[in-house]
Amino acid sequence: MKFFISTICLLAALVAAAQTAGHSGPWELEVSGSTAGLRGIHAVGGGVAWASGTDGTILRSEDGGYEWQQCATPPEASKLDFRAIWAWDERTALVLSSGPGLLSRLYQTTDGCASWKLLFTNPDAANGSKFPGFWDGLLFLDRENGIIYGDPSINSARIPDVRIPLEIGSFIFRLRVTPDGGSTWIPVTDPERPSPGKNLQPLPGESLFAASNSAMAGSEGWIWLGTSKARVLRIRQRSFHPGGCAGQSDMYSGTCGLPWTDWQSAQTPLASGNDSSGVFSLAFRDQQHGIAVGGDYRKPEEATGTAAYTSDGGDHWSVPRKLPHGYRSAVAWDARNKAWIAVGSNGSDISYDDGKTWQWLDSGNWNALSLPWAVGPHGQIGKLGTLPAKPAAAAEVSR
Repeated sequence: MKFFISTICLLAALVAAAQTAGHSGPWELEVSGSTAGLRGIHAVGGGVAWASGTDGTILRSEDGGYEWQQCATPPEASKLDFRAIWAWDERTALVLSSGPGLLSRLYQTTDGCASWKLLFTNPDAANGSKFPGFWDGLLFLDRENGIIYGDPSINSARIPDVRIPLEIGSFIFRLRVTPDGGSTWIPVTDPERPSPGKNLQPLPGESLFAASNSAMAGSEGWIWLGTSKARVLRIRQRSFHPGGCAGQSDMYSGTCGLPWTDWQSAQTPLASGNDSSGVFSLAFRDQQHGIAVGGDYRKPEEATGTAAYTSDGGDHWSVPRKLPHGYRSAVAWDARNKAWIAVGSNGSDISYDDGKTWQWLDSGNWNALSLPWAVGPHGQIGKLGTLPAKPAAAAEVSR
């Protein structure tokens, strides 16, 4: 009997070990069963997590990452790059693809990814435009109110039998909001005269990044948006329900849009000046304390200009005394450990003092975060385990 029990225990240990692929620092590497480049990850809680990436890949786990299921996707989505995913439970999720024009799409499942419904396609179709629509990410503030955010676009082409979006003639960052969980998508407009850098109007050459579905953040009534010019825009959260409509209406939502015209802009000390650098990710742990990370993804080992912190809601941004160890594409607040985690293509770092100093964690290759999970290229998924001890000099995070 003792030999039998020992054999059972040994087999159980071997099976458990087979479900992981080792460690990278504090990250326990999971067996995802995929080789896709993963940039979408959303930890729902209760052991449920969803991930997404290239070639129409969508993964789901219901058991804390012990097993990852490869989801079925529509045939027309097999080549899409799903860079954002947002889920509510083990059955309900939305997934967003990034790409020029019609390659930016939003799908929903309500049956645990057995089937998917196309909810919305980018109305700024390419059609030869110099600035076609390109969606960068998806953010939900609660189950009903969500935002799709994308690069500046303008497309004045008039195509027979094609519905024209309300904001077609305005060269602004593209935002569409939903007040009903994703059924209706209403355009955010800027009716003011052209003035680069004001409200949602970009500076010359300015865009957003779709590296980790975290260029936009929301907390306690505020919304923040990071750009390639190392700016952070912010606005107080508004109602996502449009009022009465007496003018031109949007043919996709049947509304006159939402004129959000009091965006504030702040410059961060992050790297900028080319199309490969800027603010890649934003996160706030409350209304005042936030972190911006980025750098230059073509220079992953360069630490200069990779992080900044704010303690006044994004009005001012400061350079850390000790920076992360290179370009970082995602940052998240770890409430359990009262620490910030940042990841990028040359590893990850941790800050115990609200971003003032950063400590190296590992040298893995990561794209995105939704703690305790991180994802990266070649189907890599990591689960955060035991963290290193807090440095003696690290100040306690204030509340």
